[in-house]
Amino acid sequence: MGNIDRTYLRYARYALQWGLFLFLFYAGYRFYFFVEHFLTQGTVLQGTEETILRSRFPSIEGFLPIGALMALKLWITEGIFDSIHPSALVIFVAALVLALVLKKGFCGWICPVGAISDGVWKLGKKIFGRNFTIPRYADYGLRSVKYILMAFFIYVVVLKMPSFAILQFIGGDYYKIADVKMLFFFTEMSTTTAVSLSLLFILSLFYKNFWCRYLCPYGALLGLISFFSPLTITRNNAACIHCGKCTKNCPSLLPVEQLRSVRSPECTGCLTCVSHCPAKGALDISLAGKKAVNPAFAAFVIVVLFWGSIGMAKLTNHWYSAVSYKEYQRIIPQATHLDHP
Repeated sequence: MGNIDRTYLRYARYALQWGLFLFLFYAGYRFYFFVEHFLTQGTVLQGTEETILRSRFPSIEGFLPIGALMALKLWITEGIFDSIHPSALVIFVAALVLALVLKKGFCGWICPVGAISDGVWKLGKKIFGRNFTIPRYADYGLRSVKYILMAFFIYVVVLKMPSFAILQFIGGDYYKIADVKMLFFFTEMSTTTAVSLSLLFILSLFYKNFWCRYLCPYGALLGLISFFSPLTITRNNAACIHCGKCTKNCPSLLPVEQLRSVRSPECTGCLTCVSHCPAKGALDISLAGKKAVNPAFAAFVIVVLFWGSIGMAKLTNHWYSAVSYKEYQRIIPQATHLDHP
């Protein structure tokens, strides 16, 4: 029962998450100048109309999950694919598919917010020498918050909002620049927003993945869907040497060493526990609880499914927004005064 080294899994995940984060940071940087182009009547970021439109990276729409939820309902009920923010829908559907394949693979391998959260608690551990845990009774109560938020959005959008109302909203000026409003959320931050984000940062220094664990409704939805995933992390008690490394290093605070199969909705499929396990055959990914799957292959599937979805969207013309240059020219200058309908 020789020791095994799977640290490459962690480095691959870090490279993927932080590489995507840097790309999105650059996309946001470009988007800022895209918006400034219209706010300054073309004096910033000069070029042809097509060049200006191409400077807007569609990936930024991944920060519009509520709009994507509305678009998904419209697509399912009416067969209409959102042409205003199509990449938001593509990314949302890709995240749902990943949850069906390997737990919350989107959270563990793709999500830039997850990468930031992961980095903050590690920074806190370096500063204070440890991270802290919230008492179990309070932990359960706090974790319910993200499910309450998820239930609220599902109730309002999926159950109560009729398709014709979604179609009307999607065709309106507010939705056409929902990404611009999201940009202003950060560039024109209110005192309330600044205080809230600062508080969240401080809490994340002390507690592992505070946002993901307690507040993210997106992650809550993916966690529930992950129950249907045929791929699970399983532990072979006969091969386990009970070193405790899997439990100690789990970002989701799961007692992996005590479980036969990790089926919690909190599991992000990050494979951190697998990468830390030194005993061959003790902790693996299994298909339907039986056949072992190479963890490197599971990580490869996550990459292929996510970027494959984007590639397919591009090939079928479901990636770039249909909002025209003239529409942006008309709407963006009045964005700060445009309220939700």
